[in-house]
Amino acid sequence: MDRPIVGFHQDAAGEWLAALSCGHEQHVRHQPPFTLRPWAVSDEGRASKLGALLPCTGCDRRERPKGYVAQRRTPEFTESTTPRGLLADHTTQPAVWGRIVVLEGALEYHIPSIGVTELLSPEREGSVVPELPHHLVHTGSVRFFVEFFRAPAP
Repeated sequence: MDRPIVGFHQDAAGEWLAALSCGHEQHVRHQPPFTLRPWAVSDEGRASKLGALLPCTGCDRRERPKGYVAQRRTPEFTESTTPRGLLADHTTQPAVWGRIVVLEGALEYHIPSIGVTELLSPEREGSVVPELPHHLVHTGSVRFFVEFFRAPAP
């Protein structure tokens, strides 16, 4: 899944990392002849890549970035109280991850753009990737909530 670069910073070893809109980070090394990123070695070069897309393997695996903390949680919903917006394609904001927790019953979780349909249950949670359209489908009686995660405040 490609994600835009929103910033850069260095790790403890002085290597440059691209901060992606999803909250993940990726090293951006210039190591010829294997990795050609001459833009990574200068301030001007890195600045020219803000907004450029990089593939994010963390998003491909639908893994929440390390260190993200729960910020808020919806009320519990049932098949009769689920907001209509959750049943139609919708997204979260950049860098806002979600977790769908089914307490009773089951719920279908659809991510059409990547061809995913999962049956969520008390044994299987759903991971909501930022900015990726998704929706829920009732399969019968259900009770669930959604919890949202962000990077901790500095």
